[in-house]
Amino acid sequence: MKFIRVNKEGNIKNSIVFEEKLYFLEDIYKKEIELIEFIKIFDLNELFNQIKKIEAYSLSDYTILSPIEEPIRNVICLGKNYLDHVNECATGGIDKDLGRPREPIFFTKMINRFVNPYENIDLNEEVTKSLDYEGELAVIIGKEGKNIREEDVKDYIFGYTILNDSSARDLQQKHSQWFKGKSLDNTCSLGPVILLKDETSYPPKLDIKTYVNNELRQSSNTGNFIFSIDYAISQLSQGTTLKVGDIIATGTPKGVGMGFTPPKFLKKDDILKIEVEKIGALINKIN
Repeated sequence: MKFIRVNKEGNIKNSIVFEEKLYFLEDIYKKEIELIEFIKIFDLNELFNQIKKIEAYSLSDYTILSPIEEPIRNVICLGKNYLDHVNECATGGIDKDLGRPREPIFFTKMINRFVNPYENIDLNEEVTKSLDYEGELAVIIGKEGKNIREEDVKDYIFGYTILNDSSARDLQQKHSQWFKGKSLDNTCSLGPVILLKDETSYPPKLDIKTYVNNELRQSSNTGNFIFSIDYAISQLSQGTTLKVGDIIATGTPKGVGMGFTPPKFLKKDDILKIEVEKIGALINKIN
């Protein structure tokens, strides 16, 4: 089962996809309901019972939007969480630290709005000459928590989606930190759905791939994290409250544009495709 937002002629519906059929949350709950409220009242057994009683729709009749239009807070990102990407960061000049980080590296990414799964990404040529891609699995928090134990982290997860942690490499170097280069408007795509956590094994071991113009650039599996989801989220929550709907990007594998010689940054009219097993794909043209 997956959470999805769809649009038809300006009528946006928060919905569930089950067995390739679309069900509207407002039909299930008899009122319009937003994602945060849905997460808080979510009961899988009750949901199964309710969808048997309501009309199903064809997903092909609707445009798929990002499952979250705007984050409730900055996206929380985990940096350098695949060992092969650690080494290409040094090669690309972002930093010179080689080897496995001792502890998770956290930073945030400011988002004005998420780019929809099949919408254009802005190249932002007026401020950057080196816009890069980073395909990542993102975790959606499903329960507020602080000082969460590693063994309890799964209870605080709602589901998973795909996030493009776009990065302006020249701005990262210019400002000696990552925030500005990670926060350009209309560069971060999200979706196409939120896969509910029980729809895959835990911890999730999902293939992740990124293509640019059909050229395979990134290929790995989320089982290759340096820091597990349990450890990273537990550490993040120590002294810090995580809220329902928080988005945590789990890091990107080797194959980003800056890691090639010469670098392969995004260009106008490139087609960027990021796919994660069981979730689907983001397919965005660079504009």
